[in-house]
Amino acid sequence: MTTSPTNMSPESGTDDARSFDTQQAEADRQAALEAARRNARSTVDRDSGTETPSLKLAKEYLSLGGRRRSKIDDNITTVRQWEEDPPAAERFWKERVETLPKDERKQVEDFLPTINTP
Repeated sequence: MTTSPTNMSPESGTDDARSFDTQQAEADRQAALEAARRNARSTVDRDSGTETPSLKLAKEYLSLGGRRRSKIDDNITTVRQWEEDPPAAERFWKERVETLPKDERKQVEDFLPTINTP
């Protein structure tokens, strides 16, 4: 019996060929899985510790005691305010958020707690 070199696939239709296909498919799955894991790790590493400017603004506003809440309905964001902000938060909102272009202000508003958040 002659053996075929390992880099050549066996003759189609034989038990060896079916086994080779299964082994190759498993090797392909393992390679794809490892590639996905590498991609996920690099994404996590790249994004760890980074925040968008709008998230930073929203966090800073909330850290000052800001009480505004967002209401998002059909992708339309509005901001509600039932209680007065502390003076520092109010000043921050007026100087740093209200002065932003509409699309950038919406991004900050999207990071506020929603009216459904306790």
